[in-house]
Formats: sequence, structure tokens, C-alpha cells
Amino acid sequence: MNSADRSDSIGNPNRASARAPLREHVATSVRRYLRDLDGSSADDLYEIALRELEIPLFAEVLNHCDGNQSRAAAMLGIHRATLRKKLRDYGIA
Repeated sequence: MNSADRSDSIGNPNRASARAPLREHVATSVRRYLRDLDGSSADDLYEIALRELEIPLFAEVLNHCDGNQSRAAAMLGIHRATLRKKLRDYGIA
């Protein structure tokens, strides 16, 4: 995939594609989650949302990098030690 096929995180029209930005998918999921609460309270929503995003994000990036944690950490823009701690915390690796 070349840079013309990607849309950046701020909706830069020079890099826009036919695909919706990730934030639109996240917003749709959050709206659905809040609607499904049906009046129930949601404590620690920020922590829940981060965990629910990080787990598949880390798993998919790690898979994309064929299990190479150094490459995955670089792709994510985090330190390898941080990635290893998160993977351990989430029981991914």
C-alpha cells in the first residue's frame, strides 16, 4: 500500500482514501457501546476503551511483524520494554 492509499489520522485531504479514518470506526463503536448500556452506568470507560483498543492493536501489529517485538514496538512508536510489559499484562505473549 502506498501513501496515496492511506488516510492520515487528521483527515488530510492530500492522503484521503475511500476508507473511513480509524477514529470514525472508534466513534461508531463507542456510540454503540453507550447505547447498549441502556441507562446503566459505565465506570472507568477510559481504561476499558484503552484496553479494548490496545489488545487487538498489539496483537495485529505483532502478527504483521511476524512476532518481532522490536519491529512491532518501532511501528507502534513505543519502547520495546513498554510493549513487552503490555503484552505480559494482557496475556498476549
